[in-house]
Amino acid sequence: MTTSSSVATANIPTLEQVKELVKLVERHANQEQLCKTKISGLHLSRFSNTTEPNFYIHQTNVCFIIQGRKQITIGKDTYTYDPLTCLVASVNLPAIGQILEATPDKPYFSISLSVQPEDLASLILETGQHQFQLKKDNSQVLHVSQITTSLADALIRLLKLLDLKDQEMQIIAPLVIREISFRLLQTEQFGSLTQVAMGHGNLHRISCAIAWIKQNLSTSLRVKDLAKQVNMSVSGLHHQFKAVTSLSPLQFQKKLRLQEARNLLMTDKTCIAKIAYQVGYESPSQFSREYTRLFGQSPLRDANRLRKGSL
Repeated sequence: MTTSSSVATANIPTLEQVKELVKLVERHANQEQLCKTKISGLHLSRFSNTTEPNFYIHQTNVCFIIQGRKQITIGKDTYTYDPLTCLVASVNLPAIGQILEATPDKPYFSISLSVQPEDLASLILETGQHQFQLKKDNSQVLHVSQITTSLADALIRLLKLLDLKDQEMQIIAPLVIREISFRLLQTEQFGSLTQVAMGHGNLHRISCAIAWIKQNLSTSLRVKDLAKQVNMSVSGLHHQFKAVTSLSPLQFQKKLRLQEARNLLMTDKTCIAKIAYQVGYESPSQFSREYTRLFGQSPLRDANRLRKGSL
């Protein structure tokens, strides 16, 4: 399935708002790729060129595309995101990402914001939205909507805080982030965000299962034990986990292990066998075979290519 982020033009940001967002991101994204800011949970991205498809773990966050285009593939589904769209990921997922539109004169710009489940839960309760009926088996974990004028206004104010003194910035930023969370809950993304925030439903259980796998990456995975951890039957866990991630729990763990190994290979020149053991493989030869199958090159060749590309 291929989907596009094209949305209705009603209530989209004004040209002045777009120019201001681009100016602010350009000023504060002072390096290529992901840039951490002084505001907790706020990151900016800048790419001056298109990229090849890259496997990564898509974190639970909200991403606002300001300029350029990006494509994400999760399982069999491919999503293309245009400027002025907002992407919400409800759980951490293995994904393949690619920047489709970016040049040195007009880079790809995006804003990434971590929204805490407890803050969402508080807003949902305060506004009475917890009374709304949720779909029982909502397993959709990527949600796209347009950036509205009110969201653009809040994002501009959040980015402008980066120019203030630290004390003032740290006091005001949580208030603006809370407003952004409130406005996000007024969109069609409400349903799955609520399942995560309120701690109920299958999506929340799968989110807990994913978190457990990440925290115990090098441990042998027994699906029966994992199902018990998240209060699901083994068959229910398999069905819902695959609906959310397009992978079985064991396949998901394998992809996480291989991605972690790839990260280690980029930064650590330790022998490949040691890294294989570190991420949970008992056989270096099996590790090499599965790594090559996923990334298209042997661990050594891929590591050398990635290190050269990062210079």
